[in-house]
Amino acid sequence: MVGAGSLLEPGRDLQSNMTTLAETKAILHSADAVCFDVDSTVIKEEGIDELAKFCGVGDDVAEMTRNAMGGAVPFKTALTERLAIIRPSHKQVNKLITDHPPHLTEDIKNLVDHLQQHGVQVFLISGGFRCIVEHVAAKINVPLSNVYANKLKFYFNGDYAGFDETQPTAESGGKGRIIRLLKEERGLKKVVMIGDGATDLEAYPPADAFIGFGGNIVRQQVKEKAKWFVTSFKEIIEELKN
Repeated sequence: MVGAGSLLEPGRDLQSNMTTLAETKAILHSADAVCFDVDSTVIKEEGIDELAKFCGVGDDVAEMTRNAMGGAVPFKTALTERLAIIRPSHKQVNKLITDHPPHLTEDIKNLVDHLQQHGVQVFLISGGFRCIVEHVAAKINVPLSNVYANKLKFYFNGDYAGFDETQPTAESGGKGRIIRLLKEERGLKKVVMIGDGATDLEAYPPADAFIGFGGNIVRQQVKEKAKWFVTSFKEIIEELKN
């Protein structure tokens, strides 16, 4: 009997995974809002790593980003430590956006267009910086009122003065807090979160479903725990057209 039970176990797991995948897809079809992470999801880069490279401290910061996105370090700690190394000025941030604008991930614009054409609200919820995320939002026609991200602070002379630590996106669990707030304040019933990192995964719940995205980088923890993991936004568009 032990042997028989062992043979059945993989089948049980497969059936369970298929059911939860089907549930995730069903929720996507009936969602009234989809929330996207930005860095390594909507855009190909990690904004903070690009800023660090631009300011000449790229190598020092890249490893810290990997640890933060993998969930090894509390997000706020990692953000504080990385910004303390970069110390970007207002001029450097603006020059980065002008000279090295972020690159959109393939098919993200098509996916956002499809969702909006079918009455689904789209939100950008990012642990990155609002000044960069607003630029991205404009490229994919997401209203700025639907953008949630961290805010850099500068002194009057433009030097770095820290970041707004009161923003929910500055904390681990912050994306979930924003989704809960959106449900309360905007009356959203079914919300799907899409992203590549640990902070996106932990937003489900209160998100009703989570889709892991590995089109730019695959984070093993997210791939293992996501009920639906995709490497292209085309996969989601095709599902929505079914």
